[in-house]
Amino acid sequence: MIPRYSRPEMTAIWSPETKFRIWFEIEAHACDAQAALGVIPKESAEAVWTAEGTEFDVARIDEIERVTKHDVIAFLTHLSEIVGEDQARFVHQGMTSSDVLDTTLNVQLVRAADILLADMDGLLDALKKRAMEHKDTVRIGRSHGIHAEPTTMGLTFARFHAEMARGRERLLRAREEVATGAISGAVGTFANIDPSVEEHVCAKLGLVPEPISTQVIPRDRHAMFFATLGVIASSIENVATEIRHMQRTEVLEAEEFFSKGQKGSSAMPHKRNPVLTENLTGLARLVRSAVTPALENVTLWHERDISHSSVERGIGPDATIHLDFALARLTGVIENLVVYPDNMMANLNKFRGLVHSQRVLLALTQAGVTREGAYSLVQRNAMKVWEQGADFKEELLADAEVMDALGTDGVEAVFDLGHHTKHVDTIFRRVFGEV
Repeated sequence: MIPRYSRPEMTAIWSPETKFRIWFEIEAHACDAQAALGVIPKESAEAVWTAEGTEFDVARIDEIERVTKHDVIAFLTHLSEIVGEDQARFVHQGMTSSDVLDTTLNVQLVRAADILLADMDGLLDALKKRAMEHKDTVRIGRSHGIHAEPTTMGLTFARFHAEMARGRERLLRAREEVATGAISGAVGTFANIDPSVEEHVCAKLGLVPEPISTQVIPRDRHAMFFATLGVIASSIENVATEIRHMQRTEVLEAEEFFSKGQKGSSAMPHKRNPVLTENLTGLARLVRSAVTPALENVTLWHERDISHSSVERGIGPDATIHLDFALARLTGVIENLVVYPDNMMANLNKFRGLVHSQRVLLALTQAGVTREGAYSLVQRNAMKVWEQGADFKEELLADAEVMDALGTDGVEAVFDLGHHTKHVDTIFRRVFGEV
């Protein structure tokens, strides 16, 4: 991972030092359980723990692996150099490499999920704060990129909050699903290790025993995890795309905070570009790129192969580190987003009342005009706004058929913006449980 898109706490989870520390804890806890069963001497289990405060030598392990061509054996050899060969001979009794590798991966994913959950809490707080701030800030809603009807900026923030809250719930479930461990030995039958060892190790690491492993933990669990990260990434892109649209010169309803001394373009000094949200769009693509390989990892040969291994060595760090960075960046964007209510109102009025066309249509039908007839009346006046730059209300007031049906007061009533915001509090209660 490049430092540009990395944060230290998440990166540390995937460091060799952290990985070997987890490997050691798995082996040491397994020794404790084996000693309790009388499989290995108690003093040997205690001797393994003398390495607890040791900083494992990554370079030395790599050196050994260049000879053994096996990473777990290289680590065990290095551990024996620390605790002594006589005591180390009891380490890894009845275990297989996947017991260590798969359990470690799940520990790392759980720890990563905890960081991501905290990230999402920060983002949800920011979205809620801005939603409350702009609950009644009216802006034009758009469908197909075209002006539709009025909404509020608060509702925009609120719907993103609701989407991210769903993402957080999914991540909680994904964390639970991947929080399993396996210490079941070759092909997962416990032939050479008692199931109580697995139970002990998992309890110590905050995991639950995998109900049935086949030397590897089933990869549908990991597919679920990475798919969830992909959905959250898409939600990030959803928010980022809205902000990018709002910052367009022709719209300018909001923009990323532009700090003192910041430069938008090497060639054009006037530029203030949405670089952070554009970056988030790219990061979302990177996170989603992990999803398909994770799904393909579900299919393995018989009780085990390692076709999944190289994939997970890449997507585990990459997806979690990228998403951690993206969530933190989006939180900052939301907290510092500059909102322009006056521009929102100017955009809403750009087509001189045309956004109230549905209200006119409904009022005409309520007044006894057929729907087809009402649609025709509204459309013929609306087209004058599009094509001639006319004022919609003035055209309606000048249309005899419309006036016969609605009268002046009826026409005036349909242009009340309050009609479009009257249920904002109801929606907010659904999202936040408060207003």
